[in-house]
Amino acid sequence: MHILIPGGTGHVGAVLVRELEARGHTVTLISRSPEPGQLRWDGKTLGDWADAVDGCDAVLNLAGRTVDCRYNETNLRQMMDSRVDSTRVVGQAIARAKHPPAVWLQMSTATIYAHNLDDPPHDETRGVLGGNEPGVPDLWKRSIDVAVAWERTQAEAVTPHTRKVALRTAMVMSPDRGSVFDVLLRLVRLGLGGPIAGGRQWMSWIHDRDFAAAVDHLLTSELDGPVNLASPEPLTQREFMAAMRKAWGIGIGLPATAWMLEIGAFVLRTESELVLKSRKVVPDRLIDDGFRFAHPSWPEAAADLVSRWRGLDLRHARPTVGESSGS
Repeated sequence: MHILIPGGTGHVGAVLVRELEARGHTVTLISRSPEPGQLRWDGKTLGDWADAVDGCDAVLNLAGRTVDCRYNETNLRQMMDSRVDSTRVVGQAIARAKHPPAVWLQMSTATIYAHNLDDPPHDETRGVLGGNEPGVPDLWKRSIDVAVAWERTQAEAVTPHTRKVALRTAMVMSPDRGSVFDVLLRLVRLGLGGPIAGGRQWMSWIHDRDFAAAVDHLLTSELDGPVNLASPEPLTQREFMAAMRKAWGIGIGLPATAWMLEIGAFVLRTESELVLKSRKVVPDRLIDDGFRFAHPSWPEAAADLVSRWRGLDLRHARPTVGESSGS
């Protein structure tokens, strides 16, 4: 299939391009700062890039400002506008195409669900959307507002000949440098990979190759609407980090209190919600549709990712004196 990917130059986009091309698909990236072979757009208006929508097989929109930032008014507005504007203009491009794509996969987020410590897991039908949870910071509602507006923009687009899927995606774990997994592994390597604020909060995650395989599955599935892209086995933050420590081969990880995390988040210019919010999400629609996970369990997935991370480290290491860098 020929797949257009707006906003595909980040870590998640790199995972998808690598895996989808390996599966035989042709991928064209659309970027604000395109490299050779990519198309240019501004993320909010129609342009020459929209001509490529006419006749392609699928559009996979990943565009949106990173959430790894402080939630001040400027950043929150950019998070909202970059998602809503790009989704709106993708819908416009599909609507005007004489030969529209068969499917529009739209990135979304598992953050759309409520903070959940003790209730049953959230699937797409019984999960309660967040926004009015007692005992959580008001700031958390802002990221939920962004997620709701993001999905609503896609749902309201008039594309009668194109199936629409909202990808409610958990944290994508890949060994790539700068990824979420890479950041967490760095904490483990420094001896800091212990429970945070008690570690009771649930972590929803998905292995990078399962993520790409699920996207590939949805290209030809008949599913539409919201679909959770997450492992069927969420686990607590305490269990999650313990499995990472075991995979790396280290026995201890220093714990951190909530206030310690707040200080660290401020220094790193990010938000504590990314760690403290409890996300307990399961992919019922995906499994019911016949998809099977290759890495459903985090201990096994963490071992695979650590092994691949070490392999990347060896390949990227500079040769020492007397060694050849190869050809």
